[in-house]
Amino acid sequence: MAAAPSIVFTGMGSSYDACYAAVTELAGRGAPVSMVDSAELLHFRLPAVPADGIVIAVSQSGESAELVRLAERITALPSPPLLVSITNGSRNTLADAATVALDTRAGDEYGPSTMTFAGSLAMLAAVCGLSAGEIEQGAAALDGLLEHTEVFASMVEQWLGDRPTLALLGRGTARAAAEMGALTLKEAARFPAESLQTAQFRHGPLELAGPSLAAMVFATEPRTASLDLALAGELAAQGAAVVVVSEDGRGPQGVVGIATGSLPAVISPAVAILPAQLLAWRLANRRGLHPGEFQIAAKVTTRE
Repeated sequence: MAAAPSIVFTGMGSSYDACYAAVTELAGRGAPVSMVDSAELLHFRLPAVPADGIVIAVSQSGESAELVRLAERITALPSPPLLVSITNGSRNTLADAATVALDTRAGDEYGPSTMTFAGSLAMLAAVCGLSAGEIEQGAAALDGLLEHTEVFASMVEQWLGDRPTLALLGRGTARAAAEMGALTLKEAARFPAESLQTAQFRHGPLELAGPSLAAMVFATEPRTASLDLALAGELAAQGAAVVVVSEDGRGPQGVVGIATGSLPAVISPAVAILPAQLLAWRLANRRGLHPGEFQIAAKVTTRE
């Protein structure tokens, strides 16, 4: 039997963050998958992609500078790997260059990527083999949380208080929510939030634990939930403010719990990220900012 082709997932910003879920899911099944951001792939690592490999390029616009140049490089190769694009809409440079073009149909979006992030996760979940019904579970769970938007927004705003240090921690598929949550807080609220793989937090950053630290722990990965909850408890015991986002919302003493409901791991980040998005919204309002307006950056990054 022929070996399965190697698959490289790539993107920039929120599109790259979305790839964590699919790569974790497929790697857990033994598939030869990896992820690398498009700038690194373009300038340094493309020669490592075999001609019989697959590059799955995720970009909400299909016009980001690195993705456009990467597509040009791939299509110019004598024996190019298969290029698959995942974009919001099918009329863009990346989709035109791809052999297989997938459209998330998320619709128009003008501010930080929320709909397009969820749309990319849904399409990537489909690539992993999830059924439409399983993906709709995520949409229903998100709708359920959104019915209590003001409650959750007030909860996380009060939880953060005036603490200057915010860490978002997740592992496995949950890294998609942690990474994208930190990006949204920086982009929409100009708040310096940091995302780390949960286990990495013990290797040095644990010294931050104390009253000035706020930590949002995404414990939606069943295989490591007990480890994540143990860290959350330790942080709370040191005086840190801790929110745990998990399937049932349960956590150690002293933490704030938010439940996502039972979901397939590959789609759960689309729901788990909501508290971070609501916090970004509240912080932006507090600072007199409009979350959908960019002052320095742009919705589509067209230069490297």
